[in-house]
Amino acid sequence: MATYGYRCPWDGDFELRFAIGTATASSPCPTCGCDARRVFSPPSLARTPPALAAAIDASWRSAETPEVVSSVPARSREPGRT
Repeated sequence: MATYGYRCPWDGDFELRFAIGTATASSPCPTCGCDARRVFSPPSLARTPPALAAAIDASWRSAETPEVVSSVPARSREPGRT
């Protein structure tokens, strides 16, 4: 089953579920019964969290040109951190 979006000129957008490939070009509005046309939107894809995207980008950049450091980073003074 897939979710398809429709837009009623009077009541706005609503969604209906159909088996893939069986959605019609129009459907009656569940509120007023008026003919509502199917609308197309991008699929619901999950976004990568920004911190994870930054880490992935950094790993790709360092694969061919590793970042070189000249000294060991200073230890954190925050309690509970090692």
